[in-house]
Amino acid sequence: MLTFQQKIHILESFPQLERRDVSLGRVNFHYEGSIYDKKTVGYHLHPNGNGFIYAGRLDRSDVNDKGFVNIRDFTESELRQLVQQSIDSLSGLSASYSGSPVPGTGAAAISGDTSGLGIQAAISGENSSEELWLDPEGTSLLLKPADDLWYVYAGSAIEMVFETREEAEEYLREEGFAP
Repeated sequence: MLTFQQKIHILESFPQLERRDVSLGRVNFHYEGSIYDKKTVGYHLHPNGNGFIYAGRLDRSDVNDKGFVNIRDFTESELRQLVQQSIDSLSGLSASYSGSPVPGTGAAAISGDTSGLGIQAAISGENSSEELWLDPEGTSLLLKPADDLWYVYAGSAIEMVFETREEAEEYLREEGFAP
């Protein structure tokens, strides 16, 4: 069983999550990039070892009536995988998305549209002009052309705008991202 500090460290390793200390020494982690009303990924992580990860949009048998899975006895790899799946599901990616077998490297919060269709097109290659770029920590950005410009999206927010694809790619590479 992982210690409280190990669980906290794992969730803090996901840059998309925001830590929020709550009552009785418990800690929550929120994903502000969620396209749904639900933003809590980590819920009531407690020094006694208890804690929950949101899995309400995943196909799992161990989900409670509020959509959470108890992570008390999870291994590090199980916890990392579930957290990434939770983030992906709140980003609009389908629960069956399997494009990221390595925990912590999934596509999360990358689309400028709230339907998630842009994400699916980027992942499946349906629109070759849109590209998903990842850094070594698993942070995702979407490179997308529109109106003779190239937009870099971080979640639903525009991070940067460039006049040429080459300028956009140079920026992404300098920031440590790769297609």
